[in-house]
Amino acid sequence: MPSHLSADRPAAQPPPRGTVDALISQTRRLRGDVDAVRRDAPADGTDPQGRWQRALCDLAVHQLNDLDAHLAQLRDGPQPAPAAPSTAGPAERAVPTAPRSGSLLSRVGSAEWNLLTDEATWSGELYQILGRDPAAPPLTLDELPSFVHDEDRPRLTAMVTDCLIDAKPIDGEFRIVRPDGGVRTVHMMGEPVLDAHGSTASMWAVLRDVSELHRSQRTVSETHDSLQHQRHLAQTEHRLAVELQESVLPPWRASLRLPHQGPETLDLAAHYLPSSSSALIGGNWYDALELPDTQMLLSVGDLTGHGVAVTSGMAMLLGTLRGLAMAGTQPGQLMQWLNGLLDASVQPALGSAVCCRYQPETRVLTWAQAGHPAPLLFRNGTGRLLAAPDGVLLGATSGAAYGQAEETLQAGDLLLLHTDGLVPRRWADPRSSEAESGGGTAAVQRLLDLAPRFDGVRTAQHCVRTVVEEFGETEREDDACVLVARVVS
Repeated sequence: MPSHLSADRPAAQPPPRGTVDALISQTRRLRGDVDAVRRDAPADGTDPQGRWQRALCDLAVHQLNDLDAHLAQLRDGPQPAPAAPSTAGPAERAVPTAPRSGSLLSRVGSAEWNLLTDEATWSGELYQILGRDPAAPPLTLDELPSFVHDEDRPRLTAMVTDCLIDAKPIDGEFRIVRPDGGVRTVHMMGEPVLDAHGSTASMWAVLRDVSELHRSQRTVSETHDSLQHQRHLAQTEHRLAVELQESVLPPWRASLRLPHQGPETLDLAAHYLPSSSSALIGGNWYDALELPDTQMLLSVGDLTGHGVAVTSGMAMLLGTLRGLAMAGTQPGQLMQWLNGLLDASVQPALGSAVCCRYQPETRVLTWAQAGHPAPLLFRNGTGRLLAAPDGVLLGATSGAAYGQAEETLQAGDLLLLHTDGLVPRRWADPRSSEAESGGGTAAVQRLLDLAPRFDGVRTAQHCVRTVVEEFGETEREDDACVLVARVVS
């Protein structure tokens, strides 16, 4: 703001019209660009990020609209003050035309109060801001507080007093109460006008209605707070899901020896690959468990969905599977009971799984599946898909029956179990009719193509590392698990 004005100052000259017109054109171009961004912002009201983006764009457009209107006022000059009341009759009295209600031009008004004559001069816009009859005389400084909210009167009084007594500029906000009861927030900027002796002769001010601006700022602030809250909830949910997942999945990284079997019979390794398109943890699992009857339980599965609820459901399903297996339940019957468990759950859920019981003495693998990709068997540099017994998705239908299959393994064989998100969909052969399915023929073939690289490997961990190197890229649509079991003896 300029320094204190002098009472004998020359009349202010408006800037060249062409300069202001150029600024108006630039403002309108920028407003159009911001408006285009606003239209492209997500319109889904349930997305806090989208709501925050649109609120910011709305605020920017609102402020650019104000700037456009203010530049127009600068170019055209303020509206003339209403004519003073005359003694003519109502039909003969000229009543100034007030700005349209809600007009951008009505948001900024000006006033000057002469302390020597106690006269006041208002622009037409100020009448509109205060909701005052344009035919009424302007309020004096003593009368102005009558329009101010009770709580804000001391603030206005202090600003005016500092200006008149100490020649301090005015720059502050207060609320005014219009005659219709509406409350508006006004930002006032003003300065004293000094006479030749340095005394305050008058005071001028520009008053701007910032109610809509504050409303837009509150919207931005509230949506930002909502976004931060949603982010905090998402981070908390992700942390809980990770902790729950890590608490139930086997933590082993190398061979799992069977303490009651003497020599090692199976070399095991597994890996979990998170989705890159979702921050939430899914319901994928892998598991290996030594059973009391000297056998081994191997399983992988996937409960549909993401988040804490799904991870909790996965933990429940995996715990049930382990308990039933420890009780000697065979894979087909085990799948049937897991299906009944999901079917009876309060919250409907679907899942897929493959469950294998391995007998080290005979090397016989007995297994069942529920809508899940069958295990892959690699032997002597080639691989094949095991023929799957009947089995529908867990939770898909009541009373479903599940078949069993058997496979006799040999020393050096490598068994690969996986969930259907392991091979990204776009990596499947686009010419294949099953390229859209992560568990389809094309995806399985991509895994079988790894057979030469598996031939002659000495550890299951090396095989898992090969799979991760091949399919563990960052653009994964869904979570996935892989479990490799190598027959040692």
